[in-house]
Amino acid sequence: MKKDSLTYSFLALRDKLHRSAMTFLKNDEDAKDAMQDTFFNLWRHGGVETEPEARNKLFAVLRNICIDRLRKPSLVGIDDINKEGLEVNPVYYEDMDKYESLLTDGLTDIQREIYSLVMHDGMEYEEIAGKLKMSVEAVRMNMSRSRKKIRDNYKQLEK
Repeated sequence: MKKDSLTYSFLALRDKLHRSAMTFLKNDEDAKDAMQDTFFNLWRHGGVETEPEARNKLFAVLRNICIDRLRKPSLVGIDDINKEGLEVNPVYYEDMDKYESLLTDGLTDIQREIYSLVMHDGMEYEEIAGKLKMSVEAVRMNMSRSRKKIRDNYKQLEK
């Protein structure tokens, strides 16, 4: 029976690997997770023939995993957010309709209809062209002009 070099080396070096991970991560659970990821990555990719090779790869992969975890931005739970200074302005559907009508002011009827079909109904240009009996290029051109007019209206509202 041939012994598994990776498993044998991992078990023999478990305490040293844990201390090494703790120097990076400062958290016991994170260090244990990093060790588990290290073993799994090496086991999955194989390629470890001897115990010295396994030892070197274990420490190298562990170091890289710890560095990756330190670089990864930590997630903050919604309950951990300081809500005291948070100002929330609710948006009502009536307000959205008012803003949309201000933004779409100045569009032709066909531009307004194409804009509505694309933005509200989620239709593709080809479908709209068939429905309105227009070419696809005409639909694209009208939608492009609609977007430009809406952009200009938005810039005017910001002032």
